[in-house]
Amino acid sequence: MRWTNFFLIAAVVAALGVAATQFSSNDYYFFAAYVVLQYVVLATAWNILGGYAGYVNFGSAAFFAAGAYSTVVVHKLYPLPLPLLIVFSGIVAGLIGFGTGYLTLRLRGVFFAIATLALAVVLQTLIINWDFVGGSRGAYIIRPHTFPLLGSYMKYMFLVMLGLAIVAVSVARLIERSWLGYGLAAIRDDEFAAEASGVPTLRLKLVATAVSGAFMGMAGSPFPYIIGYVEPSSTFNLAYAVNAIAMPMIGGTSTWIGPVIGAILLGTIQQVATVTISSAVNLLIVGLVLVAFVIIAPNGLVGLAQSWMRKRK
Repeated sequence: MRWTNFFLIAAVVAALGVAATQFSSNDYYFFAAYVVLQYVVLATAWNILGGYAGYVNFGSAAFFAAGAYSTVVVHKLYPLPLPLLIVFSGIVAGLIGFGTGYLTLRLRGVFFAIATLALAVVLQTLIINWDFVGGSRGAYIIRPHTFPLLGSYMKYMFLVMLGLAIVAVSVARLIERSWLGYGLAAIRDDEFAAEASGVPTLRLKLVATAVSGAFMGMAGSPFPYIIGYVEPSSTFNLAYAVNAIAMPMIGGTSTWIGPVIGAILLGTIQQVATVTISSAVNLLIVGLVLVAFVIIAPNGLVGLAQSWMRKRK
């Protein structure tokens, strides 16, 4: 897909999102769409490091929580408009990602995965003992009920997350087709060979970790405004870490479109299950779908489609 076609599709999606806010008054639809778009950003962010470079990150919830609590800190000091809060949270989470990567990216395989999991534990312990952001008690965040021209503030949050999702997917696509993406692919295929060929592996991994962490933090930044109450158990929820990994694997980790497909598919199924059955079955659904795809389509839906097209030729 050429860039002109990509931006045309993105513009159409954005226009449809704006039009939806004018023709529907049911806030739940926008909440459900917001959650799906949030997972699009999370899955895309995870794939920048986990898919392109092959470094499995189990600390997605830590970066998500870092973005959420950055919003809490700024809200207590001096409330800013939501887009500025998202940018600030992205900077904080990106710096955390860079620092974490500098300390852990010399590790490989399961050792790196364990290190990222330890990051979530350490950061959660820090938040639990930080009284300024509510500690283990949590913190209340009062957001506006309305927004000019749109009416409901939930519609505004939906549009902001839609814009963030478009930006995240655009950056992932740009990375995939740039020298950075080619270098990360070389690392994923054979890191020792990439180093021997002169690829600056550590530098590329640090950039990928910082960008991935930044977008995860941005995805978590509006979270306090969604529910009005933030506590460690909700922001460091296992569902964020599991979904961030499962969605790219279901869609396909080799390309930018895979996480988008996986997030829309799995996110929509979870929202339907939440309404019709219970939110408690969401992780069960993720597990069952992931096992099914590992058996039927180990390379995800994109890999399955590519394999089918090759057979047709």
